[in-house]
Amino acid sequence: MSDKILESLIRAEIRRQKETLDLIPSENIVSHNVLAALGSPLTNKYAEGYPGARYYGGNQYVDQIENLCRARALKLFLRQQADYKKWSVNVQPYSGSPANLAVLLALVPTGEKFMGMRLDMGGHLTHGHKVSATGKLWQAIHYGVDEKTELLNYENILRLARKERPKLIIAGFTAYPRQIDFKKFRRIADAVHAYLMVDMSHFAGLVAGGAHPSPFPYADVVTTTTHKTLRGPRGAMIFTNRESRTANRNKVDIAKAVDKAVFPGLQGGPHVNQIAATAVALKEDATQQFKKYVHQIVKNSQALARELQRLGWRVVSGGTDTHLLLLDVAERGIGGKEASDKLEQNGIIANKNTIPYDHRPPMDPSGIRLGTPALTTRGMKEKEMKIVAGFINDVLAKNENVLALVKKLCRKFPIE
Repeated sequence: MSDKILESLIRAEIRRQKETLDLIPSENIVSHNVLAALGSPLTNKYAEGYPGARYYGGNQYVDQIENLCRARALKLFLRQQADYKKWSVNVQPYSGSPANLAVLLALVPTGEKFMGMRLDMGGHLTHGHKVSATGKLWQAIHYGVDEKTELLNYENILRLARKERPKLIIAGFTAYPRQIDFKKFRRIADAVHAYLMVDMSHFAGLVAGGAHPSPFPYADVVTTTTHKTLRGPRGAMIFTNRESRTANRNKVDIAKAVDKAVFPGLQGGPHVNQIAATAVALKEDATQQFKKYVHQIVKNSQALARELQRLGWRVVSGGTDTHLLLLDVAERGIGGKEASDKLEQNGIIANKNTIPYDHRPPMDPSGIRLGTPALTTRGMKEKEMKIVAGFINDVLAKNENVLALVKKLCRKFPIE
């Protein structure tokens, strides 16, 4: 690289990634093949529109790439070939936030109501938080978790839905450690004639590999990012159910409405290099090796939670069924910001996070969020999770410096 300043910064970041333990649930390590597609000359091409209907010439190969990505996405998540025709997928969204925004623009008139999980209880900004466009353009009704169990209470969600009559209900999370019962969410949506949208951004890889129930038998729309547990480039996809009961009742073609909301509603030309890299990742996700990988993610997450509990830490909801867990550090007299800062000084990367019914401010909440996708990609298993839990305890409970030990563990499980 001729730009030596930038090259030195990239090399520094590569070194940081190699020498630290990444416990952020939304981060992962992509393959060389994904990087090769992402950094290819495909970035040179403008491709506004969709395959067969572009606004620019020279897209014959781009059309094939996008159609390949679509086909691989449908094949990965829909078990039977007959199901492929029931669903459509848009692979152009730049990231998860505009994907969620596109669905709302397509299906919910501005000013109307939709339901989503509260941010401070595990939801996402785009599930209607007041600082998000989704909270400004629509009336966002929020559900949370039970104060005692810290689990979703579906009867309470049903009562809230019947009271508020939302047009759309979002099931999904960014910081909820348990599996979601999509069948119960379907019943809630049907009770109020609402669309059911599942945001599986965090657990899509688990669904693909059979380590988490699939939302597809129940949802009208499914959105997901392509990084996180899918281990692809940063991007997003929107799946739409052509046989949606809700859409048929409302006489809406969900696929067409979503496609128009993505382009020209929100975006211009798609990032073709990103779509190609997604296609590469989806092929990798269809392997037996990937299935073993995602099951190991969950095993590692549960092992990390158990060991932290054994060491005296409170894990929100008592454990985890997924790739992430929430640790209540305030119970031990530490703020979330202080905890994440101390861990980072010792080569352990986590993020501060609110916990249900948190009394502390969002910038210094009561918890930290921990996830195992990246460490599992490096080849770590339950044995190493116990070691990592010990590192966390040594830093936060004993104020010890474990940086040298962290680097030693990283060298044992290198990023190739």
